[in-house]
Amino acid sequence: MRILFFYIAALHFFSSVSQNKLTKDIDFDGIPDTIFIDYETAQIVCTLSSKNFKKVKSKTITDLSESSRISKAKNGFYFGNNWMRAGYAAQFRYDKKQKRIRLIGIIRYNLGNATHEGSGESSINLLTGDYISDWHYYDEKLIKIPTITTKMHFKKIYLTDFSEKSYSNFSDKCSKLFYKHKKQLKQ
Repeated sequence: MRILFFYIAALHFFSSVSQNKLTKDIDFDGIPDTIFIDYETAQIVCTLSSKNFKKVKSKTITDLSESSRISKAKNGFYFGNNWMRAGYAAQFRYDKKQKRIRLIGIIRYNLGNATHEGSGESSINLLTGDYISDWHYYDEKLIKIPTITTKMHFKKIYLTDFSEKSYSNFSDKCSKLFYKHKKQLKQ
């Protein structure tokens, strides 16, 4: 029940405060910058005042959903990509030293199949490598796998490097942890 509440709250949050375009000073120079999704090229696009409003683009996001949105984060922005029963939000922040927009976190959710097998959520802080997840599997009833916390490391990913592969690499590692812990519980 708690998980269902989380999903409803998250979907409401992203649908109510998300948009296709965000105007916000993300490079900390006091001048508003613009972040938007270009649905024709399937890319996240930022025009930064510190870069003379030259477009900085992600790689093509092959699984871009029509419901994908950009929303405000305290120190940057979120890119949310949601499908029918699963989705993720990628958090980006301007790296002052590198003068580039960096991916700093990913939150992933899955509602699972009709029995909620594989339902749950996970997140990673890419600055610290801290990973946490709560997943479920079905074995005549829905069983919660104890919260998984571990370290998970990835190379630095900047907006210009970001694509669906950035998310799928994280998702693949999450799946391996899910199956590993599910197998341990069933033994």
